[in-house]
Amino acid sequence: MVWPFTSSSSKETTSSATASSSATSDKLSSAVEGTLEKVEHEASEMYQSTRASLEELRTTATASPSSLLASLNIPPSVEPYLIATAVFGITTTAVVFYRTRLRRIPTPAYMTPNMLRGKRIMRGKVTSVGDSDNFRFYHTPGGIWAGWGWLRHVPTAKKALMEQTIPVRVAGVDAPENAHFGMPAQPFGKESLEWLRSEINGKSVLIQPYARDRYDRVVAMAWYPRFLPFLPKKNVSVEMLKIGYGQIYRQAGSEYGGMLKEFEKIEAKARSRKIGIWSQKDMVTAAEHKKKHLRGAE
Repeated sequence: MVWPFTSSSSKETTSSATASSSATSDKLSSAVEGTLEKVEHEASEMYQSTRASLEELRTTATASPSSLLASLNIPPSVEPYLIATAVFGITTTAVVFYRTRLRRIPTPAYMTPNMLRGKRIMRGKVTSVGDSDNFRFYHTPGGIWAGWGWLRHVPTAKKALMEQTIPVRVAGVDAPENAHFGMPAQPFGKESLEWLRSEINGKSVLIQPYARDRYDRVVAMAWYPRFLPFLPKKNVSVEMLKIGYGQIYRQAGSEYGGMLKEFEKIEAKARSRKIGIWSQKDMVTAAEHKKKHLRGAE
């Protein structure tokens, strides 16, 4: 079927429209290309100008700081205030850095409440291990970068260490008691003490303080190095629970550093393997032992 509206004139109209559309498209493409070239040229000029300005500013700053201020068009009356502000800022930063990173804390008496919230890590050396779950810590802030070990040294004489160490109670664990204050030793008390001494005594450790107990000891998590120093450090509490030389501390003032669930899993595994204190048929906890033999004990 042939439509009556189809004719040669309609074909010519369509061809004319197509040609017009093509011409418009060419003009648009040409305009876009021209705009892009213009933008590219302006961006190049801006880049060159900025680079020249920065180079000039660097040269001025190197040659004379006062000239730098002048080049920034800062009024002379304002310059003293800017200098005073800069000096104050640098001094404040230096003081804060010293107080938080380089000031040595000799005893718990120097520790502020801020230091006992588990938000600060302290580096130091263990000078002695007195019991199965506590030790003496000599604070060495800054470590080797602050000269410890080559310019500054940790004292070894008892007299030099007096009032210079922090007594640390290992957080989250309770080890078997040794004989003291008329109280008999518990099974595995000697073994746990010997183990702790062999692991940390005389070594550099990290502690994370949480609180001070009634004996003025700092309750803290502690980490000590492995055989290879670049490996992650060992957690004293975790290692003690693993080998059955301690159990989770459940008394007042307990601190776990968010690791209670992990401690419970480790303790349960040691108990199932019946190692260390869990090898006893009738195991008495350290807390029960102290309550029985020491008046007022937890």
